[in-house]
Amino acid sequence: MSEDKNVQAEPAKEAEQELPAQETVAENAEKTADSHGSEKKNKHEKLREELEAAKAEAADFKDKWMRSVAEFDNFRKRNESTRRNAYLDGKGEILLKIFPIGDNLERALGMCDEKTAKGIEMVLRSFKKLLEDEGIEEINPVDEEFDPTFCEAIMSEPAADGVEAGYVKEVFLKGYKRGDKVLRFAQVKVTS
Repeated sequence: MSEDKNVQAEPAKEAEQELPAQETVAENAEKTADSHGSEKKNKHEKLREELEAAKAEAADFKDKWMRSVAEFDNFRKRNESTRRNAYLDGKGEILLKIFPIGDNLERALGMCDEKTAKGIEMVLRSFKKLLEDEGIEEINPVDEEFDPTFCEAIMSEPAADGVEAGYVKEVFLKGYKRGDKVLRFAQVKVTS
């Protein structure tokens, strides 16, 4: 029996020896699993950080793009406005050169015979139609209060009895305006 005890003791010793080895393998497997788990966790966390950084960068690029689009739209509108104003200013300069023609036609109308007057009236109507088509209005403030935004006082005369001072008595040269912009100020005589 002693042999049987020895035989039984040997497997018990082997089991004891294998047990620590198995525990070590299990611990190593657990540590490896933990390290793989922490590596996966670190990798997952790193990917999450990269994703957040990419999202922030994309939002930044989108913001810059939207700002660029808005700046370009504003530039386009300013450029269009500048071009339109330059065109209107150019037309205004040409019209300033044409206004004396109308002035001279009106003067000629008062100094000619009846047959010639009809021809001059036709030309004068065409002149006024041209101005009307361009949106230009005459400034003719006779008997109105003097307004320096539309008129230039070149003479004054004392106000007669019953007439208030500061009113336009006579227009020497008609003024013209397009909308609120004065192209030529009316030259007037004002009561004082």
